[in-house]
Amino acid sequence: MSVDVDRDRGLVRIVLNSPERRNALTCEEFERLGAELTRIARTPSDRAVLLTGAGSAFCAGAQLAEAVPEEPTLAIMGRINEAARALHRLPQPIVAAVNGPAYGAGMSIALGCDIVLAADSATFCQVFVKRGLVPDFGSSWLLPRIVGRQAAKRLVLTGEPVGAAEALALGIAAQVVPAGDLPGTAESLARSLADGPPIAQRLAKRLLDASSTNGFDDQLDAEAAGAAVASASEDVAEAFAAFAARRPPVFRGR
Repeated sequence: MSVDVDRDRGLVRIVLNSPERRNALTCEEFERLGAELTRIARTPSDRAVLLTGAGSAFCAGAQLAEAVPEEPTLAIMGRINEAARALHRLPQPIVAAVNGPAYGAGMSIALGCDIVLAADSATFCQVFVKRGLVPDFGSSWLLPRIVGRQAAKRLVLTGEPVGAAEALALGIAAQVVPAGDLPGTAESLARSLADGPPIAQRLAKRLLDASSTNGFDDQLDAEAAGAAVASASEDVAEAFAAFAARRPPVFRGR
């Protein structure tokens, strides 16, 4: 399987590792990705995730050549959608290090991550319509919320790629760095998240995700509920003690 996973002191690294096909994913590999994300969500010691691609590409999308012709499209999409749901529901922060082309579902995977770091050589493309297909992996829901409806329609209906600089301007990427610096920059960011206070991070992520559908009053109520949970945690006491002692805090997620 071409989805490699390793763990290191709370940081989970996921590498899409089929560089010979630009890390395009088969249905089975989408299922493996979804299963790994579900496992991470259920593992308190997993605090942050770093997702990238091997070689010169992030992910070329679905490996259409390996689709099973006799399997109905709805069944195939159902299998792929479980991975999209697992990514969308992931409580831990996840960083995408987009090291090259992110096409089709590859771009959709990046859109589903919390923070996207892009190499200056990266490209993003909703290539679906050029293949006679429609967006998948949640991109028709995610993209308008990230870039706005007009920009989303341009990207989807033309199927034209955008470079890293335009992706940054549109809000698809949070930061663009030289290609050679991307691994170190992404690792540093992901490590800082893994060392951070997991209770506060997960509550804050949930608040931000809910803001796209909540009304203002509902969001205030959600903030108050989150504050009550966070302030009762030992991590808050540790943060204040570390500040007073002028030392780095050690958060234990309790």
